[in-house]
Amino acid sequence: MGSLLCVVCFSLYGQQKNPRLIVRADDMGAFRSANIACLETAKNGIATSIEVMVVTAWFPEAVKMLCENPGVDVGLHLTLTSEWDNVKWRPLTHCPSLTDGNGYFLPVMNPSKDYLGLAITEQKWDIKEVEQEVRAQIEMALKNIPHISHISGHMGSTGFDPQVEELMARLFEEYHLPVIDRKGSMKKYSYQYIGYAGPSKTFAEKEVAFIKMLDKMESGKNYMFVDHPALDNEEMQTVGHIGYENVAEDRQGVTDLFLSQKVIQALKDKKIELISYGKLTDELHSGGSSSK
Repeated sequence: MGSLLCVVCFSLYGQQKNPRLIVRADDMGAFRSANIACLETAKNGIATSIEVMVVTAWFPEAVKMLCENPGVDVGLHLTLTSEWDNVKWRPLTHCPSLTDGNGYFLPVMNPSKDYLGLAITEQKWDIKEVEQEVRAQIEMALKNIPHISHISGHMGSTGFDPQVEELMARLFEEYHLPVIDRKGSMKKYSYQYIGYAGPSKTFAEKEVAFIKMLDKMESGKNYMFVDHPALDNEEMQTVGHIGYENVAEDRQGVTDLFLSQKVIQALKDKKIELISYGKLTDELHSGGSSSK
């Protein structure tokens, strides 16, 4: 992976010239399949930052794997929802305004025709409960993975309301952890989202669409691409929700994409530098380039 992060991308005067890309692997901790795939794609593929969920069943294994690989950039993937039908996650604290009658997180953040009345934004959620849960997840992450470098939001958890935006801004200052996927943070750290340029149902489509996406990147700009690597195995074949039933196949395609030699070669040919969130935020705070 080290060689992938060292694609030459600066002019002779040290100024950023070529595009730079964060490749984010989400949902480590959610499943063992995700743990294996996220770490593999960071060590031997193009993933540059892994987002880990602390409220999930496979978080302890994720901790062990990440602590054995301290060079991998890791973010806390703040979780306030539990979207899958056959597996559920509970909060670390008592926050009934965020949970269903069984004590599980609600399945969606915003109103959905498939989960009527079960969105967080349809409830009388309590900002005090949000804060206590967010703090608990941050502290759990830092306790177990000291090299956590940032916070990201699962299903929009860091910015679904102005009160939450303000809360995350305060906690960023308190814990010194950038909340990297809020609009303000994107502007502050000078990067933008970028997605597949075309159909992306199969691995073959993903590979073509990802490489086409690279052609859209402009010199001197930072971009972030997000997807969810996992394995197509018995565990993941039980995972799904209404409208997204082929999870195992889809996420195996992401894993294959992140490990694709054709993609790795395309990044080199197009002189696109792979960077981590940690490097990007360190650069801003240090006023220059970072070795992270």
